[in-house]
Amino acid sequence: MDLNRHDFELDELMERIRTNDNRLIALQVPEGLKMQALEMMDTIETETSAQVVLAADPCYGACDLVHDKMQLMGVELVAHMGHSQMNIDSGMPTQFINVTYDGDPELSPVLPWLNQHREMAQRRMRQQEQNDGLSEEEAQERFMDAVGRMAPLSDTKLGLVGSIQHLHLLPEFHDRLEKAGFDVTIPIGGARLSFPGQVLGCNYSGDDPSIGHYLFLGSGDFHPIGLVLHTGKPLAMLDPYTGDAEEMSLERIERILRQRFGLIMSVQDAQTFGILIGEKPGQMRRTLALRMKRMLAKQGKKGYLLALEHVGPELIDFYPVDAFVNTACPRIAIDDAVKYRKPLITPFELEVALGEKKWELGYQFDEIP
Repeated sequence: MDLNRHDFELDELMERIRTNDNRLIALQVPEGLKMQALEMMDTIETETSAQVVLAADPCYGACDLVHDKMQLMGVELVAHMGHSQMNIDSGMPTQFINVTYDGDPELSPVLPWLNQHREMAQRRMRQQEQNDGLSEEEAQERFMDAVGRMAPLSDTKLGLVGSIQHLHLLPEFHDRLEKAGFDVTIPIGGARLSFPGQVLGCNYSGDDPSIGHYLFLGSGDFHPIGLVLHTGKPLAMLDPYTGDAEEMSLERIERILRQRFGLIMSVQDAQTFGILIGEKPGQMRRTLALRMKRMLAKQGKKGYLLALEHVGPELIDFYPVDAFVNTACPRIAIDDAVKYRKPLITPFELEVALGEKKWELGYQFDEIP
C-alpha cells in the first residue's frame, strides 16, 4: 500500500484547527494507517498551534468512537480518518476524513468473473423455486446451500460497490462497465451509509432484487464476505492497490455457512446464554439484547446481559454459561467464532435454534441498520 497516494485531507483539517484556534486535538485512525499517524502528528503540530494525541486503541470503524474519553482529556476536536460519518451523534466536534486513494485499476482482469456471474444470475432467474413443502432435511440443506439460491431476483443488474477509499472511482467504472455491455447500478443504502455504493462490515442495505451480482472495488475480503452472506449473490473483487481481480468463492462462503449450521445445532440444548451488548456508540443494540433475553425466558432458558466495550475470548470464556449471543458488532460472531471455547452465535442463529425462524428462509446476515 503506497501511503503517499492517499489523500489525508490534512490541509482542510489544519485550516479548521487554525480557524477555531484548537489547542488539543485527537487523531483516530484504523490499523492500516497507524504507521502514518506519527508523521501526520508532526505535520499538524508544525503547521498549527495545536498539540495532537493519537487515540492508539484499535479502531474498527465509524461506530467505534472515543469521544467520551477524549472529552475527559480536554480534546477539542477529533479527526477520525478512514471512515465516513454514520447516523451517530459523536457528542463533540469531529471531522470524518475518507482518506481516498488515487488508484485506477484496469477493468479487463475482472471481466471474466463478471461474465460468469451474470450467467449465474440469469440461470437463477430461470430456476427460481418455491420454498413451500420442503422436508426438514431439505430445508437444512437449503439453509447451507452456497450463494444465491435464496435470493429472489427480478433482474440481473451488476451492483457496483466499494470501500470508502475508492468510492470516487464508481462513476467512472459505471461508465466503463456499461460500455463493456453490463447493466450497472450503484446502490443507495440506508442512513448508516453516507455515499452511494458504500458498504460496511455491518450494513449492505443498498441491495435489492434487481441486482443479480456484484463488483466490489477495494482490498481484502472483509466487506466481500459480509456482502455475499447478506445478499446471497455472486461477487467479483477488483483491488485498486494491486490491480488484481478475483471472486469471493462459493466454496468459501459455503464453509462459513456450514460452520454457522454447526454452531446452531450445538446450542439447541443449551440452557444458559450470555447475551453480549456492545458499549461502543454505533454497536449498542440494547433493545435487541432484551428481546433475545425475553425469547429465551419464553422457552424456559436463562439469558444474562453482559455489556462490554471490547469483546474477546479472555473477557467472556470463563462465564459459566453454555453459549453466547452477540448483539455487538455483527462481524465478531462471523469472523472470530473459532477463537471462543463456547459457541458464539448471532441473534438470527438463536432464533433458528429456538424454532422462531425457519431453515428454509435461508441464512440471514446480522445487520445494524
